Amino acid sequence: MSEQSEPTSQDPSTDPTKGGKIKKLIVASLLIGFVAYVVIDAASGANNVSDLVDDFLEWVEDNPTEGVFAFIGVYFIATVFFVPGTILTLGAGFVFSSAFGLGVGVLLGTLAVFLGASLGAIASFLLGRFLLRDWVSTLTGKFAVFEALDVSLAENGLKIMALLRLSPVIPFNALNYIGGVTSISFRDNALALFFILPGTILYVFLGSSAGSLSDSEEMEDPTVTIITIVFGIVFGFLGVGATTYYAKKELNRVLEKREAEASDAVEVDGHVDSSRSDVV
Repeated sequence: MSEQSEPTSQDPSTDPTKGGKIKKLIVASLLIGFVAYVVIDAASGANNVSDLVDDFLEWVEDNPTEGVFAFIGVYFIATVFFVPGTILTLGAGFVFSSAFGLGVGVLLGTLAVFLGASLGAIASFLLGRFLLRDWVSTLTGKFAVFEALDVSLAENGLKIMALLRLSPVIPFNALNYIGGVTSISFRDNALALFFILPGTILYVFLGSSAGSLSDSEEMEDPTVTIITIVFGIVFGFLGVGATTYYAKKELNRVLEKREAEASDAVEVDGHVDSSRSDVV
């Protein structure tokens, strides 16, 4: 007489699915908590985060060599936790140009901001994919617009993400997480980060200009410095403005093309289904 084995109940503590959900919940709770603090701090006028940024920039100005590496780390943290990077980017230009001069200051400031922002963007991308990708996959199955966007990023991820990086349609910190929940590849997302360089250089240069203008007041003839800075700012804005315009135009064209292809596919599928329904 064969013995019938009793079904073994799986211990919830060893259930990999449940364990993964718990990890995601913990990470998401911590992230949301930090982001909420940053938002509330700015909205309430407490400005604790802004004060910390100001204190940090003062320290970098006093310790510029160590400050380059510290700045990369701080910008990384700021990017992950949605701390606005504008003050840090302008501050990088100011403190590094004050310590090393305009040319070297812009170079070091741009390098520090780019590395910190890129590393933070990659970390945010991975967090977004870890936390929300499964949920977004269900949306792409239910809504055609989500599926169209997802497929577009899977097929033309580098082009679309590069255009989004050039055009300030979506804030930088938010776009990092949005990229993570789409089907864009890690490689395309990382390569598209090089397209933040035009805006980064402009903002670092603006910050450096403030330091250079304050230094030029002590010079006997500051005219050349002021003219150089003014022309640099004007052409910088014109370049970024033109890039933004054409980036938006190209992005709209890509999305409209993809939307039209998705509509055609739906019409074809509907025609096939109706044809099959006529067959007895």
